[in-house]
Amino acid sequence: MDALMAALVLGALCQIGDRTPWLAAILADRYRARGVVIAAAALALAANYALGALGGILIGPLLAPEAQGLLLGLALVLAGIGTSWRDKAPERLEGWRLGAAATSFLGLAIMVLGDRMQFIAAGLAMRSPLPWLAAVGATLGALAVTVPAIVIGEARWIALPRRATGIAIGAALVLAGAFLMLRSIALI
Repeated sequence: MDALMAALVLGALCQIGDRTPWLAAILADRYRARGVVIAAAALALAANYALGALGGILIGPLLAPEAQGLLLGLALVLAGIGTSWRDKAPERLEGWRLGAAATSFLGLAIMVLGDRMQFIAAGLAMRSPLPWLAAVGATLGALAVTVPAIVIGEARWIALPRRATGIAIGAALVLAGAFLMLRSIALI
């Protein structure tokens, strides 16, 4: 259950400073099929975070608990740095002629592949007795930010104070990751 809640909160926090909700809002505005884009986003996010959790399941047994803590701490620090950066507009996928469902699923899946939350899901999965809950929590947390972006649309999404929020969240993630890393090597 710890992995579920931690991943849910971290998934939401990481998405606020990410381009994924922005692209989802762009696609929802273009296709005027918000339900289809929400479903495609849910599938794309779930598939990617399940891949991250699978990585944690496979790598976790090879690492000592201290190394697992270091890896999760490093993922949090890097996520914090990435969340703090000013993000540029995502590729609008205007040349894609696959329809709302396929364009949304493939575009979002490609964008999320290898993102910060995928590594955090791996780190949480390797430390949990129920590792798949990390993927479930990450998906639900990411959807908690992505769905409102889809509903309000691109213009309202980019009008939100994402920069200030991203800096605050980034600082919190860096501090949490640094604390976890120092605790893993018994310095605190």
